[in-house]
Amino acid sequence: MSRLFDLTGRTALITGSVRGIGFALAEGLAAEGAHVIINGRHREAVDEAVGKLTEKGLAASGAVFDVTDEAAVENAFADFDRRGIEVHILINNAGIQFRKPMVELELKDWQRVIDTNLTAAFIVGRAAARRMIARGRGGKIINIGSLTSEAGRATVAPYTAAKGGIKTLSRAMAAEWASFDIQVNSIGPGYILTDMNEALISNAAFDAWVKSSNPAGRWGRPDELVGTAVYLASDASSYVNGQIIYVDGGWLSVL
Repeated sequence: MSRLFDLTGRTALITGSVRGIGFALAEGLAAEGAHVIINGRHREAVDEAVGKLTEKGLAASGAVFDVTDEAAVENAFADFDRRGIEVHILINNAGIQFRKPMVELELKDWQRVIDTNLTAAFIVGRAAARRMIARGRGGKIINIGSLTSEAGRATVAPYTAAKGGIKTLSRAMAAEWASFDIQVNSIGPGYILTDMNEALISNAAFDAWVKSSNPAGRWGRPDELVGTAVYLASDASSYVNGQIIYVDGGWLSVL
């Protein structure tokens, strides 16, 4: 059974992985034997994250590029090609949040959230899939969605639209690439204790609402997403495609 989840010999690129959920997923996959590529826009942050993993004896390296910049993504993958690096597993995790009522929302802010949370998954996913198809050995793509892939929330319209798009983008990728033995699935995290949610965590009323509305009675931790990610990145999910798995403590089950 353990061999089903073994990631030894595989390389995983995790976008937006210098901290939070992305870093937790990188550490989790590395612990199962993968060489992980940490991604971010700033060299110092990427190097720091890589250092944290290598200090633990885990295999990690860094790739600095902006996931919303098509040319930068193509250059990064061309560099992987030159260095003989094959990305077997891609986790599209990079994301941002912007909270404002829709009637006050400017187009530039809408577009920035859509570009980072949705369009980037297409750009990076396309670059990875082209190479997976050319190699003929399949691959794994995991797109990070959200509770808002399923349920709307006020003041986060662009994020909600993007994460809803992630669910259906994953299905479209699966429909096109399944014949090449590429499995594309999504993870929908619930309310997780991350830097991006700091404003919500520190809001006493919102914190109380999260705990009272969730059957688990608490926020989730980034490391609680690792098991699902390892499953979707491994041979254990070889016939699972186009799905979204919500890791939310049961929140959606009581809506």
